[in-house]
Amino acid sequence: MRTWMILGLLCAATSSVAQDWKGQSGDMPFDVAGLSAQLSGQTLVFFDEGRSVFEANGQYQYTYGDGGTWYGHWKVAEDSVVCVTFVTGVERCDRIVENGGRLVMQTADGLRFPVRAIEAHS
Repeated sequence: MRTWMILGLLCAATSSVAQDWKGQSGDMPFDVAGLSAQLSGQTLVFFDEGRSVFEANGQYQYTYGDGGTWYGHWKVAEDSVVCVTFVTGVERCDRIVENGGRLVMQTADGLRFPVRAIEAHS
């Protein structure tokens, strides 16, 4: 039973990366090196004040506008996709594109979240 659960989780994670992302007109995807350079050492600030911190060493944290924080590790995949494996073992993959001079994060279910600001951190 445990083996089937693990296989199911691996299939779900793989399908998140390999899915057909529904882009919009003007979406400009990044290649792996370009997205890594765009995210590494940066904090993406969203309009709801949520913050995605992409440490250069691969550590990640997302802080909700109201203060709760999730921790994990990030990596970039093909097709402008970034995947985060949280400390809970759950993996989440999103697509980050540029559109109209602004970064936009697209979720696997098609929701889009524009980035309000990008902050470098040390």
